[in-house]
Amino acid sequence: MDNYLVVCALGTDKTGLVEEFAKISAENRCNIEDSRMLVMGCEFSLSMMISGTWDAIAKLEAQLPVFAKKLDLNVISKRTQLRPALKNAMPFYVNVVALDNPGIVHEIANFFARQGINIETMETNTYAAPHTGSAMFSLTMTINIPGRINIATLRETFMVFCDDRNLDSYIEHFKNPTPGGM
Repeated sequence: MDNYLVVCALGTDKTGLVEEFAKISAENRCNIEDSRMLVMGCEFSLSMMISGTWDAIAKLEAQLPVFAKKLDLNVISKRTQLRPALKNAMPFYVNVVALDNPGIVHEIANFFARQGINIETMETNTYAAPHTGSAMFSLTMTINIPGRINIATLRETFMVFCDDRNLDSYIEHFKNPTPGGM
């Protein structure tokens, strides 16, 4: 049975960091199951879930402090388990675009939390609008809508919520191009 470790890293971006994480995982006979990496400003950020036998994961865990120091990164890790398959829930994709202003993420997250809907992934960014240069905000997320929630009613409620805040948005069925998962 595989064991699982979530590793998060943060530090100044430099070429080769992803390769270093892939290398230490492979050298310890571990597999990178899931990962997200991005650069924000001049900072590198990585989250990954690694699997392996208990001894492979333990060996990797023991090497992380030296590895982090060598690369000048802040690294934390935590043991985890595979998440049980969600029963009676459907994944959906949410997209929101608007003029940027403080509090948009909080209001959207609060809307879904009040509905009892879990946010699975979320990405936000800001950019300058073409032609005008206005500060724009963009949010994409995947959510799991429980079967007890009427999707048409949720869409309508969300559209009214967004219209009241001058947010351009839509919710659509999540289409996963990879077999077997979300």
